[in-house]
Amino acid sequence: MLAYIVRRLLISIPVLIGSSILVFIMGKLSGDPLENLRLRNPPVPPQVLQNEAHRLRLDLSWPEQYWLWLKELVTTGYFGPANAAGRDIGTELGGAFFVTLRLVIASIFIALLLAVLTGVLSATKQYSAFDYSATFSAFLFFSMPLFWFAALLKAGGIWFNDNVNSRTFFTIGEKSVEYNDLSRFDQIQDLGGHLILPTIALALGIYASWSRFTRASVLETMNADYVRLARSKGLPNMRVLIKHALRNALIPLTTVTALDVAGLLGGAVITETVFQWRGMGTLLIAAISTRDTYLLMGWLLVAATFVILFNLIADLLYGVLDPRIRHA
Repeated sequence: MLAYIVRRLLISIPVLIGSSILVFIMGKLSGDPLENLRLRNPPVPPQVLQNEAHRLRLDLSWPEQYWLWLKELVTTGYFGPANAAGRDIGTELGGAFFVTLRLVIASIFIALLLAVLTGVLSATKQYSAFDYSATFSAFLFFSMPLFWFAALLKAGGIWFNDNVNSRTFFTIGEKSVEYNDLSRFDQIQDLGGHLILPTIALALGIYASWSRFTRASVLETMNADYVRLARSKGLPNMRVLIKHALRNALIPLTTVTALDVAGLLGGAVITETVFQWRGMGTLLIAAISTRDTYLLMGWLLVAATFVILFNLIADLLYGVLDPRIRHA
């Protein structure tokens, strides 16, 4: 098992390097990071432009810039100079990642719970009123654009707060302004309150597709020969479902969940923008709008590492769900 994990991690290194090179080239082709300084009126002194170009390493060739970034990242953990002087990219990425992480993890947990419950019930009650209702709701949530659904939830939260004259739903930010002055218990409540609407917006979209995968997988597994054999032995239906069918039926859902993590990060960017969270989405938009190549490369590195680790966890879960699967 350990050898398998190490091998998967080693294979991921060329993927990370190749993707960072591609993002570096696209960042360089997107424009001049000093354009805002060059267009200022009155004009900025040439010496200031020269100093900024040197600080951002623009006086070096592209291969030299990339190699210096990679060497410093590996040896010292330095993500390179930000376009705005005085900003530390590593510190900002660390803080923003944990903001986005709690949104993504909460969304995955809620979506998986709903997908398994509705998928299994739909499969066991095929063509029933519940099955048709679950199918309709899944297609409804799947077809709604995320930015529109998130904006609708935000507007609904504001309307509800205005009508009850109380801040029941938090619609702006990942935490309150007075967060640091609250007690530890109140801080947890505050973070949880801010999670409600963004988590609903992100979770329901992915739940829709996952519940359909679960339903189809459970239906296929329930018709397998070993499940029929278990039924013929007189085992209770619930035991057959949970002990024999469900574990194998969850393997496709595990695969889909791992593949959808990258899409979840993209959805988190949209959700954070709507609810004005200061997470990875804010950093990505800032990096693109200011042509901050090093911030963009750091964002990609953190996001890609998270996706790779989540796929590794999914691979390891295969052996838990199906004992026949062994990682040599």
